[in-house]
Amino acid sequence: QVQLVESGGGLVQAGGSLRLSCAASGRTGSIYIMGWFRQAPGKEREFVAAMLWRVGWSGGRTSYADSVQGRFTISKDNAKNTVYLQMNSLKPDDTAVYYCAADPSRYLTPPREEYEYDYWGQGTQVTVSS
Repeated sequence: QVQLVESGGGLVQAGGSLRLSCAASGRTGSIYIMGWFRQAPGKEREFVAAMLWRVGWSGGRTSYADSVQGRFTISKDNAKNTVYLQMNSLKPDDTAVYYCAADPSRYLTPPREEYEYDYWGQGTQVTVSS
């Protein structure tokens, strides 16, 4: 089993920045993929960003939703078992609960569908005011 704990959410004005962190524990050696999803009020959960986690696995490829491309950056620190989501130029539409996800499958490109991730964190709220 893998446990994921997100942190770093909060309230920020439009145009501001936040950095989310997701700390993994448990069987972290089994993880190949880590990603971020978000769910806004009244909407379905959607893909934000993902990356290949395992050191040396397929070049550490990343993938982003079109809505965040160029504004958000996913990164990792394998030594700390932590994945980050740097969010810049935030917009009110970015308001949502942000979830960290992980999976042990050996995808060659980061998957974008919820069902492809086995492990989930509890989420952290991000609110962007206009």
